[in-house]
Amino acid sequence: PPPLLEPLFPPQPGAGPGFAERVRQHKVRLEWVRAEPAGLRGAVRVLNLAFEKAVSVRYTLDGWASCNEAAATYQPPGPADGITDRFAFLLPLRAADTALEFALRYRVAGAEYWDNNEGKNYRLRARQRVPPAVGPPQDPDSSAWIHFI
Repeated sequence: PPPLLEPLFPPQPGAGPGFAERVRQHKVRLEWVRAEPAGLRGAVRVLNLAFEKAVSVRYTLDGWASCNEAAATYQPPGPADGITDRFAFLLPLRAADTALEFALRYRVAGAEYWDNNEGKNYRLRARQRVPPAVGPPQDPDSSAWIHFI
């Protein structure tokens, strides 16, 4: 099976203490990520500074020799706090991809804010999937009741 990318950072920063305050202070923060067969899925939380806003993920699969940008989409209904919005993204991956780095960009009211994991970028690396263990063959009747004829 293709490798699975695992985060080299806590995959659910939004579950940690002080997350709401970090969003208020920095305007944009990664909430969570999850590696799936289709790619890397995640959520971003932004401070609601204006109605019109754009959230995107800039990412690289080759150590920034090249990069791509994927738009994140607004996820209604918004969080219950009333001051932030949530956006979701999906970064497509191929079986040959062994590393991924990304940063989040939030553009609103003529300003631009970034979340790059405190200058380290969000990094993921490939981890080979472990195939299910194959044990010795079992007699299909070994756990069945004794049959009488």
